[in-house]
Amino acid sequence: MTATISGGCQCGAVRYRVHGPLNDPHLCHCRMCQKAAGNYFMPLGGAKRDAFEITRGEPAWFHSSGPVRRGFCAACGTPLFFETVGFEGINVTLGSLDDPAAVPPVSTYGTEAKMPWLAEAAARDGRTTEEEEFLDGERVRDIAATNRQHPDHDTGTWPPARS
Repeated sequence: MTATISGGCQCGAVRYRVHGPLNDPHLCHCRMCQKAAGNYFMPLGGAKRDAFEITRGEPAWFHSSGPVRRGFCAACGTPLFFETVGFEGINVTLGSLDDPAAVPPVSTYGTEAKMPWLAEAAARDGRTTEEEEFLDGERVRDIAATNRQHPDHDTGTWPPARS
């Protein structure tokens, strides 16, 4: 049986599915991916075009260069896809997967733009969201009660009806 991988944007307007494994999951540190992600790197994994399907909504696209376009949710802005036009595959952003921990990166690209302090920062001790100083019990409850983030699984409809 072939594994099915699903994912989507933060608001749930765009959902997708990949039938089979993702190829070469990696972190791209190139400057173009940094800008597209608004982060220090973009985690990506490749899928064959015929194993990929959009299951809800339609992504918006931005041509970041002549041959490359990037798909994202027009409603919430989540980066979702990296595609070289005319190529038989598409890359999905690993952070948009429903289970991102299941697909660890195995390589890195664009190391010429990699932040020189990244390994040191990742090795530092951290804290959970609930341990943040500004998140007292009331704020945590308010965030939970008003959360509009799509859950990490496929849903029949979204958003749910509010009572």
